[in-house]
Amino acid sequence: MGSSALLTVVLAGALLWISAIHADSKDDGKLLCTCENLKGTCVNGTCRGDICFYTWVNGDEERGCFSAMHAMEQCMTSFRRFFVHCCKKDHCNALTTPPPNINGVTTTTPPELSRPELWITVSLLLLIMTASVCGLVLFLCFRCASSKKEPPEIHDVAMLPNGNDPTYGVIFDEFCTSGSGTGLPYLVQRTMARQISLVKCVGKGRYGEVWRGTWMGESVAVKIFSSRDEHSWFRETEIYNTVQLRHDNILGFIASDMTSKNSSTQLWLVTHFHEPGSLYDFLQNNSLEPESCLRMCLSVACGLVHLHTEIVSSQEKPAIAHRDLKSRNILVKRNGQCCIADLGLAVIHSQSHDYLDVGNNPRVGTKRYMAPEVLDETIHMDVFESYKQTDIWALGLVFWEITRRTMVNGIVEEYRPPFFDLVPLDPSFEEMKKVVCVDQQRPCLHNRLHSHPILVAIVKIMKECWYQSPPARLTALRVKKTLSKLDHDSDFSIDKLKQDV
Repeated sequence: MGSSALLTVVLAGALLWISAIHADSKDDGKLLCTCENLKGTCVNGTCRGDICFYTWVNGDEERGCFSAMHAMEQCMTSFRRFFVHCCKKDHCNALTTPPPNINGVTTTTPPELSRPELWITVSLLLLIMTASVCGLVLFLCFRCASSKKEPPEIHDVAMLPNGNDPTYGVIFDEFCTSGSGTGLPYLVQRTMARQISLVKCVGKGRYGEVWRGTWMGESVAVKIFSSRDEHSWFRETEIYNTVQLRHDNILGFIASDMTSKNSSTQLWLVTHFHEPGSLYDFLQNNSLEPESCLRMCLSVACGLVHLHTEIVSSQEKPAIAHRDLKSRNILVKRNGQCCIADLGLAVIHSQSHDYLDVGNNPRVGTKRYMAPEVLDETIHMDVFESYKQTDIWALGLVFWEITRRTMVNGIVEEYRPPFFDLVPLDPSFEEMKKVVCVDQQRPCLHNRLHSHPILVAIVKIMKECWYQSPPARLTALRVKKTLSKLDHDSDFSIDKLKQDV
């Protein structure tokens, strides 16, 4: 063998050895885990991470790894027909199988125990490393003996992922996490679309459609976004995955998924399903007693308080302003309470970290519910309190819709949207601006509302939500406290409340 051929062999071995050392340095401290059924993650049946896991979901098994930041929320998750096992040793998840019974559900046959491909892979890796070391030794000996010319410069080579479109992985890695209990683990979310059967379309809007579906024998709501409104899907998914967002009066989030149908991409948002539908639909066909009216108003206020409040703790929750609060974006639960939905236009703010995230959604709110400062474009876009104050304006209009359908002394009015007598069905921006900003008009209030103490108090709150000056309006917390006191105190004087109004 000529000297040039020998040098080529030796250099190749050295490059392999240096690459192996470089890879080992990158994976220092990481576990080598068995990897199955995770597209774009497994490399030769293995992956590296801080935690090895095994999951069983309604017959589907997955093995893989994830980082320590997801360990607590993923490994502690518990759902019906869902089993997860986490461990901290190399390949400790290779032989894991589900228990024979999970919440009354019999599991499938455990996977085969023998894994010859694993040992073949390990053997090949050891062989390559041995050959690399031998090649390096030969290269050093040859250089010392010949010393005819310097070895060529060796450059680091960045290894790029192959096989799959990276965009898909980025979407799930960034948005489909469990949100510390707000939804399913991201490992389960990746398979949601193929586990759900769509039953009936229950609503349509600018964003797309809402379907009632079934998942594991239970009803869920599937919001299918149109491609032109993908910003809302991204935004809602991002916000629903916010830590500590779960609340009785905020629509429960289950998962977010992407699927393909008829060669087009569909964006799914899977949430809890509430049979009564939106508050807008509910009020069309149902009237309320004053006590039920109070419960509804209080539940909406509680949900808004949780959104507006920043929680500073080990798992921080930023403050969130809705920006599109209206009766169509509020759902009615079977117990008569409400929960706030549709967070596609929400604004996020953290005072402790000093940031304001308004998103990049080109959509604006609903013109009928816009506050005066939005209509006349005097709102301070860089001040988070400004967005909260627009929510309070809209909250007063929602209360007006609810009280209109509340029966007092045998009298109840038909459902009408706010400003129905002042603007057309689909008002323009200029028409709303004239009514709200120039004429400074407010929705009319029926005389019967002043004859019941509960409604007298709610009317007072409405008026304080409709001040032209944003800082003069009530806060969501003040609205909640006033309604809570009203709910627990039945001995107050109607005459006193009338005087306060």
